[in-house]
Amino acid sequence: MAYRFTRDDVGYLDSATGRAALTEVDGLALTSASLLKDLELVRRAHGDRAAALVETVRLRRRATAKLAGAGEWLFTDDALQQATPTAVAEHRAARLAGRAVHDVTCSIGAELAALAPHCPAVLGSDLDDVRLAMSARNLSGRRNVLLAKADALRPCSAGTVVIADPARRADGRRTHDPAKLQPPLPDLLDTYRGRDLAVKCAPGLDFDRLAWPGEVEVVSLDGSVREACLWSPGLAEAGVTRRATVLSAGAAAWTITDADSDVIDERPPGQWIIDPDGAVVRSGLVRHYAAKHGLWQLDPRIAYLTGDAVPEGVRGFRVLDRMDLREKALRAELHRRDCGPLEILARGVDVDPDALRSRLKPRGSRPHTLVITRIGRTATVFLCATP
Repeated sequence: MAYRFTRDDVGYLDSATGRAALTEVDGLALTSASLLKDLELVRRAHGDRAAALVETVRLRRRATAKLAGAGEWLFTDDALQQATPTAVAEHRAARLAGRAVHDVTCSIGAELAALAPHCPAVLGSDLDDVRLAMSARNLSGRRNVLLAKADALRPCSAGTVVIADPARRADGRRTHDPAKLQPPLPDLLDTYRGRDLAVKCAPGLDFDRLAWPGEVEVVSLDGSVREACLWSPGLAEAGVTRRATVLSAGAAAWTITDADSDVIDERPPGQWIIDPDGAVVRSGLVRHYAAKHGLWQLDPRIAYLTGDAVPEGVRGFRVLDRMDLREKALRAELHRRDCGPLEILARGVDVDPDALRSRLKPRGSRPHTLVITRIGRTATVFLCATP
């Protein structure tokens, strides 16, 4: 169970004594194997402060992969889990550049840190005293940031863009039910009706059922879908209701919207199979992506794309053979090709890749990929070279 920080803990951790103790504890391994021994050493040196010190160091280590410059920050476990990755927060901040912004669920300040360089005035509010104290520590020195204790459902600012990030857990479990978010999404939307509003949501939310009047943007980072953002009509691009944004540490960001063409050919499978980025799939823009890159669909109801060339920077699978899904024949073909390492991708069919791989028993030396999908009513296997 995660340690429950108090305001007193925050004060201690931000003191000269606490900072020195954190530096000392950071010299320990704090791995699963060493944790009990390390914790005992910290208890001998720092008594009742040991748990807060160890938890803070471990959270900081986890945070470095998610939040830029957060190596000296204070966190709670839940707050770190929900914090928006820096690259995603900075993308949103760039869309709001020049506006005064109020984050009504500011938590430990990750979003505020991204907004501060872009916006003339940034207000953060939360009901959690501990998280507010941590946010004040994390954002110290930023003169255009103001913090306040306030309920997200009781407006305390005017003339600002409102950002909200409702907690996505209910009864200890992750939820995709808008009414079970904290604060509930319907209540949040009613509270700020008529205001410029950006709401961060889980990408698994049913956006069609929500009937959002503005823009839904689904964002991925380094191949993983991270969030959806609901942009109210005043913040949305004209004519756009769906957007996919793909961010990567090693490449330029790109985006595609439902204002782009979705006219594609209906053709037999090409030389390559392409699995679009998850943001494209979650935002319902598979056809738009295909049209932009000269691709087409294997089946109109399946998100796999095909073509005779692979878009730059995208992983494609070169088709070697096409077969019906019959395990005996597939096993023989894999054996004939000296198949060893075997990646299995499946979409639109009831296939457990791990179980199928075990039954196929590939024992050769050459890596291959199976793309298993449905074309019409037929389960089809594409035997591909592994990129």
